[in-house]
Amino acid sequence: MSASKPIEAYALIGDGHTVALVARDGAIDWLCWPRFDSDACLSALLGTEEHGTWRIAPADPATVTRRYAGDDLVLRTEFAVTDGRLVLTDFMPVQRAGTSAIVRRLEALDGPVEVDVLLRLRFGYGEVPLWWEQKDGGLVGEVGPDTVTLRGPGLSLEGEVVRARLTLQAGERADYVLQHFSLPAGTPEPVDPAAAQDETERWWRDWIGTFNKSTNWPEAVRRSLLTLRALTYLPTGGIIAAPTLGLPEKPGGTMNWDYRYCWLRDSTFTLTALLNAGFKTEAEAWQQWLFHAIAGAPDRMRIMYRVDGGRQIEERTLEHLPGWNGARPVRVGNAAAGQRQLDVYGEVLDSARLCQKAGIVRSDKGRATGKRLVEQVERLWEEPDQGMWESRAAPQHYVYSKVMAWVAVDRYLALGDVGGARRGELEALRDRIHADVCAHGYDAGRRSFMQCYGSRHLDASALLLPLVGFLPADDERIAGTFAAIEKCLMEGGFVRRQEAPWLGKEEGVFLPCTCWLADGLAMAGRREEARVLFERVLGISNDLGLLSEEYHVPSGRLVGNFPQALAHIAVVNTGLSLCGPTLQRGGG
Repeated sequence: MSASKPIEAYALIGDGHTVALVARDGAIDWLCWPRFDSDACLSALLGTEEHGTWRIAPADPATVTRRYAGDDLVLRTEFAVTDGRLVLTDFMPVQRAGTSAIVRRLEALDGPVEVDVLLRLRFGYGEVPLWWEQKDGGLVGEVGPDTVTLRGPGLSLEGEVVRARLTLQAGERADYVLQHFSLPAGTPEPVDPAAAQDETERWWRDWIGTFNKSTNWPEAVRRSLLTLRALTYLPTGGIIAAPTLGLPEKPGGTMNWDYRYCWLRDSTFTLTALLNAGFKTEAEAWQQWLFHAIAGAPDRMRIMYRVDGGRQIEERTLEHLPGWNGARPVRVGNAAAGQRQLDVYGEVLDSARLCQKAGIVRSDKGRATGKRLVEQVERLWEEPDQGMWESRAAPQHYVYSKVMAWVAVDRYLALGDVGGARRGELEALRDRIHADVCAHGYDAGRRSFMQCYGSRHLDASALLLPLVGFLPADDERIAGTFAAIEKCLMEGGFVRRQEAPWLGKEEGVFLPCTCWLADGLAMAGRREEARVLFERVLGISNDLGLLSEEYHVPSGRLVGNFPQALAHIAVVNTGLSLCGPTLQRGGG
């Protein structure tokens, strides 16, 4: 199998229900239709063209440049060939009821330019071809509940592959529109490419146009906010961790997970970013999604949910896909959904307190849920769990999990929903958890908080202790922890997740952790060091400002699922907090 394209070669377009990844060569190699967590119908990202791709590009070799049209998700790719220049404009119209579409517009700036079009749609992650037929001046493809229409010039069928070849003279244009719908909904109205482009550009620019916060890195922060919006499921407000699955954290390795779900752990990070950026409506929607997802069974809370709040996320492997650069297994679904991860209770209650501080009115559902969550923490905080990094080994007493149990109780008390004797009980519990962590999670020999009770391994999650208010940034135990992490967990100027000899050194450095270190350094008064660290993260984003979860220092490549919400959330939070006062998590 030929080498996979670099992860940073991809751009993002989306419509608030799903996204597509477009490579520099004009190929769309990843698309789950009609929803983020639907089966992929273009899966070349994790295999070959045989698994699904839609490529539009000059027939001759070309030099490529690209950019977004503005503060939007309208991608402009310019191909320069010997005799001409071609612009390919790609976008997905936003908020079209009952249908989703990809519009690809061609314009020859100079000519002639000969253009090749190839579409191989395969649903079921590259396993199931469509039945195509010519109809109403275009093509209609069907398989199971999915129906697509394709309109554009020169289309012809070669088995399951759609092809076209056309020559554009200078100033000539051509449009291709691929539209998805389900049969019960009926055939939608065709998309008008020009009108849809105007509407799409306006939608994104109107949304980001409300952002007016001061930052030294406005382009990076705006692009990160736009990326977060693209990863938001508009009908519910749920935000997925990433739109991909199977992109390895370790090149050629087995840590290949499905990130197309909503992690509760990300809730407070996300709300902090949205609220500090001025997007209160979106923060409220995320909070409402969260309480909707866990309502009715907060004592059986999952650590992740589907975008519609669904709980069923069974994991299986896709044996037919060879994986990105051969990284297998390719997993769909995520078995970590059923893990016990005690930190999520603290994340949810921390987010509730953050919303309260921002002036968002609390609901009866939110108050009732908070009461049940803190009761669950009371029962479980002394139990081991799988930790923040979702270990699939035996449960341990993870320090960060215990700290977030403390956060859960602290924030519930700050919410003001309890008084009298019960308040005294919870205050005592909060103090007991704090003392327990300080006694068993801190290693005096290494002068640092550790990953687990009884462990001598460092963990970058300890960088969050001052950020959540567990200890002040100038506490000698925090200073020692930062020093140990800077000495032992840094690679190439970035932070690794954990001191884990069993993982080897091939796992990429974790980009959100690097931003957490920058946040902590700033809190400790080391602002210039924080700035340098943050700008190092920005420096390894791709040419469009997109980041994956991790970065492989030896190869200088992005690794892990892409683009990753938590990395872009960290860019927003750090990019704003380094430039002025912001709403903070800690402090009750």
